[in-house]
Amino acid sequence: MKKILILLSVLVGFCGTAQERYELAAGSTLKIHGTSTAHDWTVVAQKMQGSLQWEAGTIANLTFEVLVADIQSERGAAMNKKMHTALKMDAHPKVRFLCEKAKNTDSVLLGTLGIAGVDRKVELNVDPLLSKESIRFTGEKELVLQDFDMKPPSAMFGQIVVGDTVRVQFDLVFTRN
Repeated sequence: MKKILILLSVLVGFCGTAQERYELAAGSTLKIHGTSTAHDWTVVAQKMQGSLQWEAGTIANLTFEVLVADIQSERGAAMNKKMHTALKMDAHPKVRFLCEKAKNTDSVLLGTLGIAGVDRKVELNVDPLLSKESIRFTGEKELVLQDFDMKPPSAMFGQIVVGDTVRVQFDLVFTRN
């Protein structure tokens, strides 16, 4: 209850202001966690782009994208190559999210997630933090690779297989232009 009151008081401060534009800040993070028959793994987006427009106390537009080539593993080139192939990087070089609507005082973002050439409607539960200079969304979302027509990568002649479910963890900070 206290969190909702604080959020509402910040939102009231934004009401009555004109449309404001925010850009994704350099400190934002996106990590993808998964499993395989050999070990758990994490990959990190090295660079991301995004923008947000705020109007009348809510999100008017939010876009976010990352180049597949910028999603990297600390395990090296072999894992990167398999992951980039699974993401169909050559034909679809970007992963993108377009927020179409925010609800529940902007704690749920409804939009389209495009991965490997497949667009799916998704609902992201986020923890929003608003200030005068920035808007921050943290959260995580489980995704099933096959929902995006992706075949889980394998290695060692099929002896090592990536699990079909991954967990995307994000901390996105948008700063005012």
